[in-house]
Amino acid sequence: MISIEFDMIVFKEDKTYVAYCPELDLSSCGASVKHAKEMLKTAVRLFLEEAEKMGTLKDILEESRYKKDKRGKWTPPKVVATELISLS
Repeated sequence: MISIEFDMIVFKEDKTYVAYCPELDLSSCGASVKHAKEMLKTAVRLFLEEAEKMGTLKDILEESRYKKDKRGKWTPPKVVATELISLS
C-alpha cells in the first residue's frame, strides 16, 4: 500500500456527518465528525488497495492530478482557497 496525502472536507447533512476527498472524489459518512473522518480514511485505503490490485492506481492518481516527486511519493494537487460564496 502506498503512502498518500489527501484533503478532507467534512459537512453535516441532517444528523449525519459526511467526509469528502475532492482529489479522488470519494466520500463516506458517520454519526460524528471523528467517525466520518475515520470512515473516509477506510474508504480511501480500500479504494487504493483495489486500484493497486487491478493495476490502475497510477492512472487514477495521474488523472486526479497527483504528481510523483523525486523520492517516488505521490503528492496531491494543493487546495489554495476555499470560501462560502452567496449569489442573489
